[in-house]
Amino acid sequence: MPPEPHESVGSSQLDRGRVSRETRQKLEKQVQDKGLNTLVSPEALSEKTKLKELEQIVLNRPERTRIFAVSNQKGGVGKTSTAVNLAAALATKRMNVLVIDSDPQGNASTALGIDHGNDTPSVYDVLIDELPLSEIVKPCPDIKQLWCAPATIDLAGAEIELVSMVARENRLRGALQEYKQWRDREGLERLDYVFIDCPPSLGLLTVNAFVAAQEVLIPIQCEYYALEGLSQLLKNIKMIQRHLNADLALSTILLTMYDGRTNLASQVADEVRTHFPREVLNSVIPRSVRISEAPSYQQTVISYDVSSTGSRAYIEAAIEIAKKK
Repeated sequence: MPPEPHESVGSSQLDRGRVSRETRQKLEKQVQDKGLNTLVSPEALSEKTKLKELEQIVLNRPERTRIFAVSNQKGGVGKTSTAVNLAAALATKRMNVLVIDSDPQGNASTALGIDHGNDTPSVYDVLIDELPLSEIVKPCPDIKQLWCAPATIDLAGAEIELVSMVARENRLRGALQEYKQWRDREGLERLDYVFIDCPPSLGLLTVNAFVAAQEVLIPIQCEYYALEGLSQLLKNIKMIQRHLNADLALSTILLTMYDGRTNLASQVADEVRTHFPREVLNSVIPRSVRISEAPSYQQTVISYDVSSTGSRAYIEAAIEIAKKK
């Protein structure tokens, strides 16, 4: 079980290393008896107010299923965290959301609490053996209306096996179209959003994601060399547009790992916004311990600690994406 979220009372007063248990219990009793007015910091009150405002926002379902390929060939940029947490945030807004884990590491499957051991039917079986997507999709145990197609380590070999196959670039798109039809036949509501978590490479797994998607979402970390390698990714997107999927578009860039205490983060954010003024979201994802901790408990940050700054940032980003046409 994950640790309980921090109480909203002043953390310095309840720090285990500074006050005795008796003193802490007295302070907690004051919270219960007198309310939070004297013990809640202004920052905590502000966070609670913002979270309540976000909870009250109602989103309209998109006119058709929006399919995002979440990609960046640079590792460690918050790609998987972005895919699962945006998906979770939209699902809490009563959207029907599917996450397709197309990364052999299977981190998205882990974060959503989905089993992805070696014997688990996975995206590998869909791409290589043409197993229907409906046979591998599992519901997320923590969040309603959120599903996941898991990945296993077998996907690491799929890049090589796909090379000699017919229609190798279209296999995920075909599987996704069949899955939509299956949901219709079963009387299930259509999907509102699909997020395909791509591996940190530009191989055939990523190409399959680009061919299946309509939109590309690129997480960019607010650190040195943030834009390095991005030009090659953009070239690949244009190549897919010309030859395989004319509907594909770079629609969204999300700044991640933002540390407002440093000048570097602000400089990188300004540089990215200068290059991509229409694509960059206003919302930014801060560096957050809670975001890093959540996957170790097989949860998204939304279900792990919804009151955290990281959770609120992803909810804001999800709302912005939903309102962005």
